[in-house]
Amino acid sequence: MSNIVKISKEDIIYHIKISCQIPSLLEAIATRKIITETAEKAGITIEIAELQQSADSLRLANKLIKAEETWEWLQKHYLSLDNFEEIANFNLTSAKLAHHLFADKVEPFFYAHQLDYSAAVTYEVILDDEDLALEIFYALQEGEISFQEIARQYIENPEIRRTGGYQGIRKRSDFKPEIASAVFAANPPQILKPVITPKGAHIIIVEEIIEPQLNEQMRVGILSDLFTNWLKEQINKLEITATLGDDTKLSSSPVEMFSEAS
Repeated sequence: MSNIVKISKEDIIYHIKISCQIPSLLEAIATRKIITETAEKAGITIEIAELQQSADSLRLANKLIKAEETWEWLQKHYLSLDNFEEIANFNLTSAKLAHHLFADKVEPFFYAHQLDYSAAVTYEVILDDEDLALEIFYALQEGEISFQEIARQYIENPEIRRTGGYQGIRKRSDFKPEIASAVFAANPPQILKPVITPKGAHIIIVEEIIEPQLNEQMRVGILSDLFTNWLKEQINKLEITATLGDDTKLSSSPVEMFSEAS
């Protein structure tokens, strides 16, 4: 076999088809069209200085510090300099459209869903035996054993065991409802009475409750979520028709192709 493998457009399309990537590809193309057309109707324009900044951000995101690195990246992805500019332009258009549609809705949304953005710092050990979990809970309260000791004894995952069962900073939505209700009712630092779920008996230390603040990071996150949800709604309204190079015509209703997004 030759060391050079020649791949045609037809090969690429065929691979996309048999690897079942057509639905996600069509959704991505439709999303791009929705953003471009909506931005045009809204009169959104891009200044040269803004485009340069977007291009710089794109290079930074891909760790393209030197011109040679940028050129190699373009070759790897079969892109031209014009394509690179198109990507930077589209990224900026998307950001400006999101701001145009939802900038004034971020603050009301935050205060309406403030509880959802609360977070907690917790440590956790899960046991199969509820009676043993309750016994350990009382021993912890009496100071007869430390949480580090039960973590070393009962946590199988070595990374989590080394950190003493540390779960990090987690939002309310990251917890199961029955655990969230107990965690966010705690008065930290507090050891919770074992919470029973299908996974077992959870012994949890609530170290800190973090009240949400509408800072810049939170604003960007909410804006992104609102924009993403809006795009999904627009996609679900469409019937997408595609004709491939082999004359195969695909037509899918939103329910058929995007059932997970509905």
